[in-house]
Amino acid sequence: MKKLYFLILLVLSFHAFAQRKHSKTSMFHSYNGLVMAGYQGWFRGQGDGSGEGWGHYASMGKVDSSHIHTDLWPDVSEYEKTYPTSIKNADGTPARLFSSWDASTTNLHFKWMKKYGVDGVFMQRFFGGLRTPQSRKRSNVILKNALAASKKYGRAIAIMYDLSGIKASGEDCSAIIEDWKQLVDSLKITSQGNGQTYLYHNQKPLVAIWGLGFPDRAYNIHNIGIEKLIDFLKNDPQYGGCSVMLGVPTYFRELNVDCNPDPYLHQLIRSADIVMPWMVQRFTPLLQAENERYLVHVSNDIAWCSKNKVDYVPCIYPGFSWHNLGKSEFGGLPPLGQIPRQKGKFYWDQISTSIKAGAKMLYVAMFDEMDEGTAIFKCTNNPPAGSFKLLDYEGLPTDQYLWLTGKAGEMLRGKIPFTPQIPLRDKKND
Repeated sequence: MKKLYFLILLVLSFHAFAQRKHSKTSMFHSYNGLVMAGYQGWFRGQGDGSGEGWGHYASMGKVDSSHIHTDLWPDVSEYEKTYPTSIKNADGTPARLFSSWDASTTNLHFKWMKKYGVDGVFMQRFFGGLRTPQSRKRSNVILKNALAASKKYGRAIAIMYDLSGIKASGEDCSAIIEDWKQLVDSLKITSQGNGQTYLYHNQKPLVAIWGLGFPDRAYNIHNIGIEKLIDFLKNDPQYGGCSVMLGVPTYFRELNVDCNPDPYLHQLIRSADIVMPWMVQRFTPLLQAENERYLVHVSNDIAWCSKNKVDYVPCIYPGFSWHNLGKSEFGGLPPLGQIPRQKGKFYWDQISTSIKAGAKMLYVAMFDEMDEGTAIFKCTNNPPAGSFKLLDYEGLPTDQYLWLTGKAGEMLRGKIPFTPQIPLRDKKND
């Protein structure tokens, strides 16, 4: 009788899985052992065909001292396509920028990931781009390019839904459900055949949902259908069978400081597979004993997650700056480089301390985020001069943070010895 019961369960389980539209496995079957970065893909160039002008580079279509958003300037020497701005380089030539809209841009970024050992990226998918079929179609442009590049270069890729933008009333997560369906059906995002590169965790496609528990959001997480969304991703007979990662505030455990004091967040976290606390701006090398505070914090996070049977990924970042965006959009004047990089030391301190605390995976904020000065991709040490201020990489090679990220992955997987000291780079062997 027991044998018959077991066979029935096995048949039912196989039947349920067989109806789902995902491949059974992937080149990347688990987040454990990987260093993944967030990928915005939101920069636009005047004349790139998107019709969005200088999107995310500047406001009012003007890349100048009063309207520029970014605190870093990309090293554009390797891009196939770039676009001239009205800003001049030191030699008098027009300073140029890339566009994320171009497939050649995405291809180059994934080529760098492979070269330096960055395991892959979470593609940011913002709620504002999901409201209509037309907006979803536009959002798919970058994602299609990234899917092709991820297969070409063997890099992991996953979707991260950012809830930012949901209105206080009249909107809910049903738009995300519809979007996931069309990604699975139209883009075949989890059924790419041989060489499937979509990131799995616990042998299931991993989908991230970011933006739960933050007090500065217009929406109330009780009212946006988040439980329905998580249940859909996990249990829908066709589109479900997924693992779920939730992006929450740094102080999610205590439900204070940067987190709403609502225990409902803990209920949601316990229903997920991974929790990722957003730590950008929460730690700084300018405070004494900050590394020790970070170690205690991450260790306690891991202990809480172990008790609550959910996996944990710390969020690390190389530094932070919000000078030009704060000036142009919010009327303030935050200091340039307010969380300094210290030539990579701050970044490596987080990497090594997270691994020391027992982290099995890492999330890097971010691959290409120049607005907040957290980018790890190639940015120039010779930005154009003007009445505005920009950061550089402090004389380090423009690929230094990509290289450090690759070393982080090697250390996480035990391929190089653990060290709290920032690695020395031998350019001859790069």
